[in-house]
Amino acid sequence: MQSGVYGQLPGFVLSRQIQENRQGIQLVFWLHTDNGPVKLEIDGEKAVFFVETTSAPHAVKTLNQHNISHQTQELNLTNYNHNQVTGFYFQRLNQFYVARDRLKDQGIKVYEDDVRPDDRFLMERFIYGSLVFTGTSNQKSQPIQHPNCPSATYHNIQQGRAKSATYTPNLSMLSLDVECSFSGELYSIGFYQDKRQIVIMIGIPEPDAPDYIVWVEDEKALLKATIDLINQWDPDTIIGWNVVGFDMRLLQKRCDLHKIPFAIGRDGGQLHWRQNRMSPDQHFVMIPGRVTLDGIDLLKTATYNFPSFSLENVAQSLLGVGKDIDDVNNRGKEITRKFHQDKQALAKYNLMDCKLVWDIFIKTQLLEFAVLRSNLTGLELDRIGGSVAAFTNLYLPKLHRAGYIAPNLGDGERDLVSPGGYVMDSIPGLYKNVLVLDFKSLYPSIIRTFKIDPMGMVIGLQSAESDPGSVIPGYDGASFSREQHFLPQIIESLWAERDKAKAQKNAPLSQAIKIIMNSFYGVLGSNGCRFFDPRLSGSITKRSHDLLKTTQSWIDELGYKVIYGDTDSIFVSIGEQHDDSDAQAIGKTLMNLINQRWQQKLADDYNISSALEIEFETHFHTFLMPTVRGTDIGTKKRYAGLVGRDDKEQLIFKGLESVRTDWTELAKCFQQNLYLKVFHHEPVDAYILQMVNDTLEGKFDHMLTYRKRLRRKLDEYQKNVPPHVKAARHADEIHQATDKPLRYQNKGWIEYVMTMAGPQTLEHQQAPIDYQLYIDRQLAAIADGILPFIGKDFASICDQQMQLF
Repeated sequence: MQSGVYGQLPGFVLSRQIQENRQGIQLVFWLHTDNGPVKLEIDGEKAVFFVETTSAPHAVKTLNQHNISHQTQELNLTNYNHNQVTGFYFQRLNQFYVARDRLKDQGIKVYEDDVRPDDRFLMERFIYGSLVFTGTSNQKSQPIQHPNCPSATYHNIQQGRAKSATYTPNLSMLSLDVECSFSGELYSIGFYQDKRQIVIMIGIPEPDAPDYIVWVEDEKALLKATIDLINQWDPDTIIGWNVVGFDMRLLQKRCDLHKIPFAIGRDGGQLHWRQNRMSPDQHFVMIPGRVTLDGIDLLKTATYNFPSFSLENVAQSLLGVGKDIDDVNNRGKEITRKFHQDKQALAKYNLMDCKLVWDIFIKTQLLEFAVLRSNLTGLELDRIGGSVAAFTNLYLPKLHRAGYIAPNLGDGERDLVSPGGYVMDSIPGLYKNVLVLDFKSLYPSIIRTFKIDPMGMVIGLQSAESDPGSVIPGYDGASFSREQHFLPQIIESLWAERDKAKAQKNAPLSQAIKIIMNSFYGVLGSNGCRFFDPRLSGSITKRSHDLLKTTQSWIDELGYKVIYGDTDSIFVSIGEQHDDSDAQAIGKTLMNLINQRWQQKLADDYNISSALEIEFETHFHTFLMPTVRGTDIGTKKRYAGLVGRDDKEQLIFKGLESVRTDWTELAKCFQQNLYLKVFHHEPVDAYILQMVNDTLEGKFDHMLTYRKRLRRKLDEYQKNVPPHVKAARHADEIHQATDKPLRYQNKGWIEYVMTMAGPQTLEHQQAPIDYQLYIDRQLAAIADGILPFIGKDFASICDQQMQLF
């Protein structure tokens, strides 16, 4: 870059701030560019909300009475009631907020008063993550140096302008991990990048220590060295495991304690903290020019699911390696021991944690996923969830250009209830040859087909009586314009991009698009969204009910048996007489027939083209639809089946013990082996008896651990205290009696076993294991879920064994 005028340069938004100068509101966007970091300053923005034009004189009078400076302009925009609105503009944020409150006090309704100026600036220009910017710089020669790190520089672009662009950044990462005592005193901090690694350790230098250990005298020196290193390495993103809620929060607290500015922003600025109003324990951090990305949050956002999101468990699951520590369950105590007795071992452990996080990000392409999500929706890179915000970013500017402003939260119809997905009553049994037919992205395809859209419903309701041919009927009185809508096109565009991503084998992009598309129904059905209206969500879910019921009737007419259906899937029993080739042919025939019939039916009934597509997905050679325990009623959302042959054979569980986190490894192992034997027509009695005997003899003690989350503080459990809470209280009573830190008072995970004295944690097990309880509640419960289908039961098998003695 050269100083002076900057034109048409692409960048990616890392962080955003709103501040004020003499001219009023200033927006500051920190960008990643191919030429280094850029601080883009945009002056002269105004905060705006809207008032119905008929109420504008009253609003102006109220603001003038309170000496609130503002400007107004009648606009060619209306609200959903088709009333014209006037824009109220403010040069300063405090004027905007006071004006909003004063008008509400007078009963004057304001619209879009919750849209931040920085968000509005980006979305109204259709800027989603990437942009092209122009501006000027007062720098006469070199870029600006970081005040505390001469090697880190950035460009400060003033009088900036920006517009949408397509740009994929190559962001740099720095993996960070903090090691400390139970009370928060720092021991060491690890840093890892692909080609360099450092652990800053408090202690006297050891001559035989590896080169990656940097020794410092005390905690204050550790903090200063950490700040210097981050600024020197100058990463775009700082990654870690619970890095915001633990590592960065702890570093902030220790900096505050020592009165050290935690200045790791790219311009020497400090961190800006924000508390979640709905969940006070959750905090968000903004670092000028950098983004902090938490591995746990990103994995959840990308729809990964693990029994535990501990670094140890996720690393074992994804990488096949774990943390470098002997006693993972007591790592706090072990870390303190290492710090006092073996600092080099602690450094190795510290660095390993950094590397595990790095490797997880690389393996799952989490950073690429986050960048693509931001480029698709405009969400901040570190935004957790954000489905409502993503929808607003995509929809609001299109709505404005169509001549409407958005409704306020709570404006939608409130007296209706939108049902969930359709779940058929199941027909329990042990089946041969069950085919699963799935509607591909059912809810998005319904939106596309039936033109379900917030603005489309406003126009459709207005046109339904005067021009019924121009609308498509929905449910609960809803009607949708055939021509005027945005959401169907948004989904169609995303759908095409996903097909392209699949063809290119771009897994992060494909996953990001899938999540966004599938979130739209949830957004329309959420009363936390300004576009919420049960007629919208109901026109999706109630339509899906009818689709599944009609599809079921067509399959029944063909002589096949639908044994279950759930939201977008139909399970069809085709009979035992068919081989694999027959089953595949029948599945494809059903798929083609159903798709053709929906095309014809929708054209005949509604004069619309169908975007619905059912796919033949799975052939279960053997399939179990169990009963509700103790009844002959079929279950819902619980089944098991066998797919594939020989070395490609796979046992699939849905909703049963093998995929639930609150069952022991003994139960999961027993269920998988027992089901395989039943599915393969192998004898089961000897296996069941062997498992019972081995359990009683203690051979499976390592598989008897329960693992459950404490979702509330320990003292908040008052009535019907569950076993894991009892185990936690027992453990903390021991901790208190031995002057050790209490571990389980404030939520978290707990591992325990059932003993003759009740539930006890692994580390404080004092009583013998209650083996009979495990046999009755785990083995027997699982066995009796499948044995009745082959004419057996658990008690009879065990009783026959007892009669031999």
